[in-house]
Amino acid sequence: MYEVVFPDPENADDDGLLAVGGDLRPETLLKAYRSGIFPWTVKPISWWSPDPRAIFDIAGFRLSTRMQRLFRSGRFSFTLDRCFTRVMEECAAPAPGRESTWVSPEFITAYTRLHKMGYAHSAEVWLAGQLAGGIYGVAIGGFFAGESMFHTASNASTMALAFLMEHLKKRGFELFDSQVISPHTASLGAIEIRRKDYLRRLGTALGKSCSF
Repeated sequence: MYEVVFPDPENADDDGLLAVGGDLRPETLLKAYRSGIFPWTVKPISWWSPDPRAIFDIAGFRLSTRMQRLFRSGRFSFTLDRCFTRVMEECAAPAPGRESTWVSPEFITAYTRLHKMGYAHSAEVWLAGQLAGGIYGVAIGGFFAGESMFHTASNASTMALAFLMEHLKKRGFELFDSQVISPHTASLGAIEIRRKDYLRRLGTALGKSCSF
């Protein structure tokens, strides 16, 4: 079996595109994340390492006072890894203002495989016994790559992120990769750092032994 060889992330173009081709086998995906690279499309498969890179500060993550009250109110209940594939399917589903997403069936198959191997995880938010929001991503060492999140009830994706951050903090994780910043993630505290700083912090995080 051949091994995918990635270029140096510093060779990515101005948009962050680094390479095209390869596959979505678990060993390829894990090598990519360990190298500061992630896939974004499947036809063709494309690999990205943007500069700047968006991250959340796990240790310093804070909700607004209003969101903190909602998080502690007991309105929502939370689980981990209860329905990973369903969370991915919900992230892929059309929603108002989001008629399509990059979360294709090929991604769902590939990341479900990683989940079964213990590398990909989900956090779920429940409202009145129904799945109302969630987030999923990849965990290696003390590093977590947040991939996508969804909500069907107001603020449920924010609650999912808050629950996940609280869990990661307790487990000693130190780097949360948000990949590319958006107005929504910026409103929740995502920041941008230089790729070289991201790669340095990634190396440190990967050296930690954290159990999700």
